[in-house]
Amino acid sequence: MVIPSFPALKAQLHGLPPRRAVVAAAHDEHTLQAVFAARRDGLILPTLVGRREEILSIAQDLGEDLDLAQVADAGDDAQCAARAVDLIRAGEGAMLIKGMLPTGALLKAVVNKETGIRSSQVMSHVAILDVPSYHKLLYVTDGGMVVAPDLEQKRHILKNALDFCRFLGYDRPKAAALCAVETVSPAMPETADAAALKAEGDRGEFGPCIVEGPIALDLATDREAAQVKGYRSPVAGDADILLAPSIAAGNLLGKSLYGLAGGEMAGVVLGAKVPVTVNSRGATAAEKYWSIMICAAMD
Repeated sequence: MVIPSFPALKAQLHGLPPRRAVVAAAHDEHTLQAVFAARRDGLILPTLVGRREEILSIAQDLGEDLDLAQVADAGDDAQCAARAVDLIRAGEGAMLIKGMLPTGALLKAVVNKETGIRSSQVMSHVAILDVPSYHKLLYVTDGGMVVAPDLEQKRHILKNALDFCRFLGYDRPKAAALCAVETVSPAMPETADAAALKAEGDRGEFGPCIVEGPIALDLATDREAAQVKGYRSPVAGDADILLAPSIAAGNLLGKSLYGLAGGEMAGVVLGAKVPVTVNSRGATAAEKYWSIMICAAMD
């Protein structure tokens, strides 16, 4: 299965049972707009952690009914993050939604060795992009967690993204290990990493998938460009996952596709016991909704 757009994914979720979700620092209008929209659409059953009176006031202003049992009172950012993670540990949620608190504050609670919910050696961020000029969703990783990944870290980042796509229903996701060129060059260490990942993919070490690399962005997303350059690969012009060589490259790529290219973006952190949405505090309600929807789609 390939997912062409966010609305197409939403249509596939129709009729599925809602997933329990915990919202950290829920005292924010845009966050609650997204959460309540997802609740109305039958995607989630939320527990709201944060400043109780503010949450109740915002809910009232939005015309939403809210049971007091759905609200867990917490004060500052650290308290909100810790309380939300405690609820996940207690089995009260299948996803963790970031509200009005810094990403770092939430992730600090997630990775806490004593009380956190980290489950993977490397946690990584995936930006899911619905770009008008591309024929399906793109998964860009990692533009938000690992600054300068070495080969071993890239293995984990790639595995996280491939597992994520398979959770969403992809039978054999196609991953492009992005570089500036298509040949291995000693002057560009990332090309050797890309070639190693391709070889490991060919050996089946990542499960059902196709890994290509080194490969440039234009060849990974433009079949005509690949034909002109004589580059033959099932991934050429049809990549699902774009594996960036660094956090800077991943961040720039994701924001370019989102901003300049007019795409819509969802964001999720993988490698914890549950998926974690990590939109910017300034993100629109629509962006936060898509992130919630993506997590709700994970089996």
